Amino acid sequence: MALGSRLRLLTSKMTDDAAKIYALYNVEFAPKWFPALFILADEGPKTITEIAESIGHSQPSVTKIIKEMIAAGLVLDNLESADKRQNIVGLSDQGHALAQHVMQEQSLDVEAAVDGLIQEATYNLWEAVAEWEFLLEKKSLLKRVQEHKKLRESKEVRIVPYTPAYQSAFKRLNEEWISTYFEMEAADYKALDHPQAYILDQGGKILVALYKDQPVGVCALIKMTDPDYDYEMAKMAVSPTAQGKSIGWLLGQEIVKTADELGAKKIFLESNTILKPAISLYYKLGFEKVAGHPTPYKRCNIQMELDLTKKR
Repeated sequence: MALGSRLRLLTSKMTDDAAKIYALYNVEFAPKWFPALFILADEGPKTITEIAESIGHSQPSVTKIIKEMIAAGLVLDNLESADKRQNIVGLSDQGHALAQHVMQEQSLDVEAAVDGLIQEATYNLWEAVAEWEFLLEKKSLLKRVQEHKKLRESKEVRIVPYTPAYQSAFKRLNEEWISTYFEMEAADYKALDHPQAYILDQGGKILVALYKDQPVGVCALIKMTDPDYDYEMAKMAVSPTAQGKSIGWLLGQEIVKTADELGAKKIFLESNTILKPAISLYYKLGFEKVAGHPTPYKRCNIQMELDLTKKR
């Protein structure tokens, strides 16, 4: 807000001076008309749309400016064009005379004054503005703030081992996302209703993500009997109210680390391609697509594996 306010004040100061500069050269002309005057003098007649694209203004803004310039006798509209559906506008004789006067006399003095200002300044405003425009085009201020918010909030997330106190959260968080996209299945109830017997007592692990000491994410590492895999990463769920804090990424990293510490060689997982953020997360963690393994889930249409031996 402070930056925007400073820029608006600077713009206002320059615009006020511009109006006085036209008066200095005995020219009755509004500073806001100059971009349209310049483009029409330099490139000839154009449509409103072409002018707007050339000078970087909105079409309604250019339409209003052109109407004002027509009223001042500087622009003619409805000029002949190959496409009768388009309204072509161009400078009148008065407009051409003004453009020649402004650009051949006044502009020389203005450019010299601006060059002198640039030389006096420590920083080149033109280059600074161009650089900011380029950087904000690459990544908006909104996106940058979102990233910093996500980073700050992710630092407040703690990953802790499962205890019976988190059983209801483990079930609730998983039921929430499964019921949103699919239907609960028998294999879901086995793991969610009896995590101690089905997961922990079999050599698996469950991790819980806490944000401000509240359970907002869970993920399980289930011991497998499949000869190709040691563990399955399953039952990852993050509360919709806590998304955007890198909780899935933090849980996934910790699950992979835990499997590595347990001496696992390969981790398996099953999912559905409709869950695009989850699939992107798995690829980011290093999982690769595989196929051909039996599954207890109707909703499964993609299987993936992570070879931990490649990371060692």
